[in-house]
Amino acid sequence: MTDDSLSDLARAEEILAEVRELDLERFGHDEAWDLGQRVVALATERALGITVAIWLGDQRVFQAARPGTSADNDSWMDRKHALVRRFDAPSLAVRLRFRSKGVTQAEPRLGLDPAVHVLAGGGVPLRVRGSLVGVAVVSGLTDQEDHDLMIEALTAHRDAAAR
Repeated sequence: MTDDSLSDLARAEEILAEVRELDLERFGHDEAWDLGQRVVALATERALGITVAIWLGDQRVFQAARPGTSADNDSWMDRKHALVRRFDAPSLAVRLRFRSKGVTQAEPRLGLDPAVHVLAGGGVPLRVRGSLVGVAVVSGLTDQEDHDLMIEALTAHRDAAAR
């Protein structure tokens, strides 16, 4: 393994630990709305061109798009969502794991249809007491920025719910 691949694996583990810390007490339609609104508020405050979608199980319960985005972002969100569901892990962590093995895009030989999955950051699993209940996705920025924006909003949501 190269230093870069070891670095990617270490970063993937950090991301997995970060998301484990964001386990929620509950997550339903109202919580999805709150989380989505937090993402939109942060993006509006920073004039970011992003889209956000939140799934509760298989139902998309929240979606919003800011200026500067297009239907292409919807496709990216769908494919990030599929990646999170497939691997039960943040899409950025999955991307880094694959990149550590020299894989940079979804390939059928890996069981990943590029029309269904994309190796890109921004998708995060939503867990209640350790169980996967949904997925939250941001699209429109870099992989890391999409991920960071969702983590920031999810952290604020969790902290507000704890009060």
